[in-house]
Amino acid sequence: MDESRINVYGSATEITIAANAAGLRDLAERLMGLADPGLGDGYHEHLEGGINLEEGSVSLILARDEAL
Repeated sequence: MDESRINVYGSATEITIAANAAGLRDLAERLMGLADPGLGDGYHEHLEGGINLEEGSVSLILARDEAL
């Protein structure tokens, strides 16, 4: 299987999350995890450039917010 590759970039009015197929599956799994009924409001994950994201990516926080 390919290595997960995710790049996040954008401007003040638009954000793009670009990924290969493995990266899209990784994001989907993270989002499904956040939707788990056993997790409470406020649970979140930080994705950082050079760690979970491609070098140079803007940091991304995936957060569960039941007030929305």
